[in-house]
Amino acid sequence: MLDVAQAQQRPAAPQPRPAGQAAPPLAARPDTARTGADSLRVGVKPKGDIETTVKYQAKDSIRFNVQEKRAVLYNKASVNYGTMDLKAGVITVDYSQNLLTAEGRADTTGKVRDKPVFKDGAETYQAGRIAYNFKSRKGKIAEAITQQGEGYIHAEVVKKNELNEIYGLHGRYTTCNLEHPHFFINASKMKVIPRKQVVTGPFNLVIGDIPTPLGFLFGYFPTPGKSRASGLIIPTFGQALDRGFYLTNGGYYFVVNEHIGLRVTGSVYSGNADSFGGWGVNTDLTYRKRYSYDGRLEFSYSRRPAGLILGSSDLSANANLRRNFKPRTFWLSWSHAPTPRPGGGRFSASVRTGSPEFNQQNTIDVRNYLTPAFNSSISYSKQLRNLPINYSLQATQDLNTITRTVNLTLPDVTLAVQRQNIYQLLGMPTRGKFYEQFSVDYQFTGQNRLTNTEAARTLASGLPLLGGNTATRTVPIELSNLGPLLRNYQTSLQHRFGLSLGNYTLLRHLSFAPSASYGESWFLKRLNYRYVPDAQAIRVDTARGLFRVGNFSAGAALSTNLYGTVNFGKTKRIQAIRHRLAPSVSYTYSPDYLSNPNYYEQPYNDGLLPFDLRNTAGALFTASQFSRYQGFAGTGPGGGPVSQVSFSLQNQVEMKVRNDKDTTGTQPTKKVSLIDGFDLSSGYNFIAQSFKLAPLNASLRTQVAQKLSVLVSGTFSFYQRDSSGTLIDKYLFDQPNPRLARLDQASAQLSYQFDSNRRPGQPSSRPQRTAPVNDPVLGNPNQPDSYVDYLDFSIPWTLNASLGALYSDPGPRLARTGVTRNRSWPTVAMNVSGEIKLTDKMRLSYTSGYDFVSRKVTLTSINFFRDLHCWQITGSWIPTGQIQGFNVTIGAKSALLQDLKLNRNRTFLNR
Repeated sequence: MLDVAQAQQRPAAPQPRPAGQAAPPLAARPDTARTGADSLRVGVKPKGDIETTVKYQAKDSIRFNVQEKRAVLYNKASVNYGTMDLKAGVITVDYSQNLLTAEGRADTTGKVRDKPVFKDGAETYQAGRIAYNFKSRKGKIAEAITQQGEGYIHAEVVKKNELNEIYGLHGRYTTCNLEHPHFFINASKMKVIPRKQVVTGPFNLVIGDIPTPLGFLFGYFPTPGKSRASGLIIPTFGQALDRGFYLTNGGYYFVVNEHIGLRVTGSVYSGNADSFGGWGVNTDLTYRKRYSYDGRLEFSYSRRPAGLILGSSDLSANANLRRNFKPRTFWLSWSHAPTPRPGGGRFSASVRTGSPEFNQQNTIDVRNYLTPAFNSSISYSKQLRNLPINYSLQATQDLNTITRTVNLTLPDVTLAVQRQNIYQLLGMPTRGKFYEQFSVDYQFTGQNRLTNTEAARTLASGLPLLGGNTATRTVPIELSNLGPLLRNYQTSLQHRFGLSLGNYTLLRHLSFAPSASYGESWFLKRLNYRYVPDAQAIRVDTARGLFRVGNFSAGAALSTNLYGTVNFGKTKRIQAIRHRLAPSVSYTYSPDYLSNPNYYEQPYNDGLLPFDLRNTAGALFTASQFSRYQGFAGTGPGGGPVSQVSFSLQNQVEMKVRNDKDTTGTQPTKKVSLIDGFDLSSGYNFIAQSFKLAPLNASLRTQVAQKLSVLVSGTFSFYQRDSSGTLIDKYLFDQPNPRLARLDQASAQLSYQFDSNRRPGQPSSRPQRTAPVNDPVLGNPNQPDSYVDYLDFSIPWTLNASLGALYSDPGPRLARTGVTRNRSWPTVAMNVSGEIKLTDKMRLSYTSGYDFVSRKVTLTSINFFRDLHCWQITGSWIPTGQIQGFNVTIGAKSALLQDLKLNRNRTFLNR
């Protein structure tokens, strides 16, 4: 016997070794005179049972017994043979029997360390003792622990055959990765086929070392490893007031291929003694192609008798529920997102549509339940390579679940040519002239819109209508109404040409930019108006054809920037304050379109009207022009002539302060914004017949301590009002009590965001004022500071709060006339949301609000999550409102055991 640790200190000597074993690292050096391999040994197979090289090493020593053909490796030993790798405290290699045995090594305290870890290909085993035959590839493992997919297998004794199948005695199957798991499925016999399945005999569930009666005669657990696998989805049992007893979300998951997965589930409801409860189906298709796209398509259908909605008593008491209930509902969701690629087209989709009643009858999701409108779009866009042209094809839909209005735009085509310099476009040489900056751009938009809503036709004069609906009418989307829905289409083709005349500098500081644009819309319909004297009403007819509407406008803008700075000195905390003032003046001109009979029509004049024909206000009707394209999609004709000068004034205030946190001197100062923006704008139309001065719009944007965002805006009017609140063409400074302007509308939005996560240098705890009197240590008067670390009050939490208010001038005082005044503050509401991390394993999130006008708490939702290592508890509570209730679920975290859970809930469906 030879100690390798000692042999390394003297010259190497030839050592006998077992047949087939590779030469140890201390073998003699090869003959350098031989330059090639011996051709006689090429293709010769190794003799004996060992097929490849056995590599071994140990931290302490390796002892050989030549007579018995045995090697013992001590301390951090490892043996590698092909795909097999074994590490342990002590490993014995018996070449006579082709047997490897491994076990741990006890330290001076008696604790076993370096327990065997055995790897065979992709499989890994941890054990108390291992015996493995590297010829037959069979093994016996005591106290084995191995991972199969998401699960872990513990067994007293494990046998492994040449097919890599595992047979376990007194096995435990769990998804907990601890040596002593929190829960497991206990079975006397177990068979494991790696990366396929685990099959057991009779088993029962053990939680916290407490056996439970939950079990079955056999167990089957798929272990697909990293690859996906098809399988059954176990349904959930429950009871609901509007469905009776039910089995829901049971079905099958199909792995179509490596890119597509399909989940099909169904639900069935018992109903009551009078009628069948109904059924539902849900299909969820997910697909993904790496570096190309990924998406998800989901379709749900629900069918229930009308007599089961929330019980017959609720139906009789709530007519709104009875009217809105629909026995057959569906919902479709589709999202498709491509991977951006240069030069390629981009196809994307975001679809959320279906029956307006679906989310109110079949979901408890707060966002879907409260969302009044859903928008859907499918689009394809592309930028042509080496050309300044891009185009897009789009289909959009708007669904309002309250009014049940559906607007579908199909198709929506856009073709745009980016701004092009005229000289460069024509290939003409430039000479530095001002007109060489002229550039043009073009955009074409074609839309066809279908809607199930026919808007009410109203006339400014107040005359009654003949033909057409006088009130808004919604056409139900049914197959029988296909004709009226198609006749309600609106098509428009729009062309817009823009001409930029360059940007010039005047008087060194003024920027001057003239421009002009022309747009033309083509319609396939228009309205014709005709006054009927016998009926004393206006008749409206729809004419079909191709009709052109042109709009021209031109203008110029003059702007500059002014700066003012106040310096306080570099030694001060506040070193300087800078004010940026950006005034601008623009002029806009467009011709008069009211006098064009192709755009507007005047069906009568004052002489044709009878003298006693008066409107609801008691005033005589006057001649008026009516638009031939009222309510049509696209851009209709302009109004009266415009020759308007607009004014705008932008303000920004910044402060330069000393940076006390800078210790390197690289950034001694920093900028702090005091006012992000204070903007004013108005205008004056010189050729308008009345109300030439436009209202004054003002807005203020700022942030306080980088936490509180403030946005305030308002609209001021310069004209007087009569006793009924109608504007009259007289300025406010012309009245007996003159003033410049009146606040008509105002809005304020305040939002606050706070994150209490500790910053570098912040203490981990705060001292409390007084110590508990019943604590013998912390209450010691001789140690007044001993309670500093008793409690940690620096619990991370986030808070998002917003306050919104809307003000509207109520108008003249009408209290004595019996007319109710308008509300000055129609909207004042506050919303809060955030999260509290109570511990490292538990967090609480919340959403709530308060409406100060109605004096009611808005929708409140409290959600919590508790991590229990291999288990988790999730819950939500909605204390008030129509969907109040709670939902608590405790279950295994692993997707493999997703049906191992306990759920308790009370919602509006079963409360």
